[in-house]
Amino acid sequence: MNAAPAQLGMAIKVGVMGGASDISTPGYLEKAHALGRAIARRGAVLITGACPGLPLAAACGAKQSGGMVVGVSPAISLEEHIQKYSSPTEFHDVLIFTGNGLMGREVINIRSSDIVVIVGGRSGTLGELAIAYDEGKLIGVLTGMGGISDLVKDILTACAKDTGSRVVYEADPELLVAELLRLFHLPRDVAPGGPSQPGAIAMVEDPVCRMRILPQAAAAERDWEGKRYLFCSAACGERFDADPRRYTEGHESQAR
Repeated sequence: MNAAPAQLGMAIKVGVMGGASDISTPGYLEKAHALGRAIARRGAVLITGACPGLPLAAACGAKQSGGMVVGVSPAISLEEHIQKYSSPTEFHDVLIFTGNGLMGREVINIRSSDIVVIVGGRSGTLGELAIAYDEGKLIGVLTGMGGISDLVKDILTACAKDTGSRVVYEADPELLVAELLRLFHLPRDVAPGGPSQPGAIAMVEDPVCRMRILPQAAAAERDWEGKRYLFCSAACGERFDADPRRYTEGHESQAR
């Protein structure tokens, strides 16, 4: 049976996968905290790897907003979770002890999540991204957080593999969660920025790399022959400058 959680009376589960040590840059913890709040306020369950850092900040935000948080631990017991892995227990309602180690628990993390959000991170987060993408998950990427999350577009482009996964890139936690939950309730063949429901956030296409982005997340914009074009990165804006006609023929601009 391919029923969605909502059809079975279950809450949607959003997995936040990210850096356990990416906490030194001002604003990173605040954005992760806001991500957790946004997830909880929409009635979803937050799943983390029961680790410190950005996932813990998201867990804190969710708990402070009345949400439920489940942690998937690499440990075999609470004692090992605390002593061997130096992992937290606060802000989690449930800890699931896998005994599979740091990498072994990644599959459980992803398969237990209906939606996966990538926040910063390093090699462990890269592994979770790869599993989520290969298994066709709906993936959100909180951009502007450094680490893996700011490299996802290039990584998936290099993979050149259509797995059925839908990926949303957004720098604002509230907007990211809103778009992910909108897409989750739509057919799988509806891409980010596709047919929208009332109040949905319209997305636009970067004319250079063809990535769909929210207008608020645009890193650059250009006016060309009376039309406005938005770009996912400064690099795409510079490529546009070199040959605007190449990228504007047949491309719909973003109206002012």
